[in-house]
Amino acid sequence: MKNALSPTLLAGLLASLLAAPAFAQDVVRIGHVGPTSGAIAHLGKDNELGARLAVDELNAKGVVIAGKKVKLELLGEDDAGDPKQGTQAAQKLVDSKVNGVVGHLNSGTSIPASKVYADAGVPQISPSSTNPKFTRNGYKTTFRVVADDVHLGGTLGRYAAKDLKGQAIAVIDDRTAYGQGVADEFEKGVKGAGGKIVGREFTNDKATDFTAILTTLKAKKPDVIFFGGMDAVAGPILRQMKQLGMNAKLVGGDGICTAELPKLAAGTMGDSQVFCAEAGGVDAGQKQAMEDFRARFKAATKLEVQVYAPYSYDAVGVLVAAMVKAGSADPAKYLPVLAKTENYKGVTGNISFDAKGDIKNGALTLYTYKAGNRESLAVIR
Repeated sequence: MKNALSPTLLAGLLASLLAAPAFAQDVVRIGHVGPTSGAIAHLGKDNELGARLAVDELNAKGVVIAGKKVKLELLGEDDAGDPKQGTQAAQKLVDSKVNGVVGHLNSGTSIPASKVYADAGVPQISPSSTNPKFTRNGYKTTFRVVADDVHLGGTLGRYAAKDLKGQAIAVIDDRTAYGQGVADEFEKGVKGAGGKIVGREFTNDKATDFTAILTTLKAKKPDVIFFGGMDAVAGPILRQMKQLGMNAKLVGGDGICTAELPKLAAGTMGDSQVFCAEAGGVDAGQKQAMEDFRARFKAATKLEVQVYAPYSYDAVGVLVAAMVKAGSADPAKYLPVLAKTENYKGVTGNISFDAKGDIKNGALTLYTYKAGNRESLAVIR
């Protein structure tokens, strides 16, 4: 037959049809990366569950792009909080042809992974990476929906010196991109407010014994100790401070500002002993939306929100809103629309991006703990 297609030509035709944009729009893949194993897996899972709730709710409502209904699919990867594993996870998502990525949790994994996404042209929104360097590499694909450490660390430094009236302030960091970065900004904030740093020590994010560095600091009689790192390390630090008879207040960034911290401290945390800031926060008018989110999250997962699940949820919403507005899930087509996001109404508040991909007018929430529960002190912008 003159019109018959050869097997080779037929295979090529089928391949081109399957690769066509119309087919790709049937399923829109959104990647999520965070540490879902290891000491801070509870935080990585919190972020992933927030993203998954957004996908489930959007699918239930129905998402239409360019007049065609699509199904959202979340592809979750574990980076274990490790930079090398983080870039491997990023490449795996790129190879899976994801349309966008929510993640990573940690600055130390988000920063190297951002190059992988930038090289592939895939938009990345981190719900929780706060190191300033994350958005300073000139990548057009890099965004975040929380304030950075310049704001967070500096605010905590001023708070420790002025509001907590720290006379002798010590600093410990875990040498990660996040921990060291926020500690550096804290130290600048203390000095800018006229406070005195009496000592600085460092550990690592896998350590469990802090007796040596705490004994060194105890001799300097600090009334405030800042820890740059995550709650899995802050909990044991609090326990060992108690064992050494140290009554100093512990101050930290969003890495320690979790619902899990009292459990990790194993009952050694005193009321109003810990003060922390979360790189995000909702004003009075937004509280009902956040409470509604927490209720839906618990109903869906049987778990309480740890820290950044609502920001993961909003990151998914921002990505999808840009796709809908652009009329395409093709990263090259919707990326310019994403970059111009203005006043997206999320559960965490209105989201707009500046030229670097940072959130405009990002909020911070200051917290303390009483009777094992986290209590909000103030929202600062």
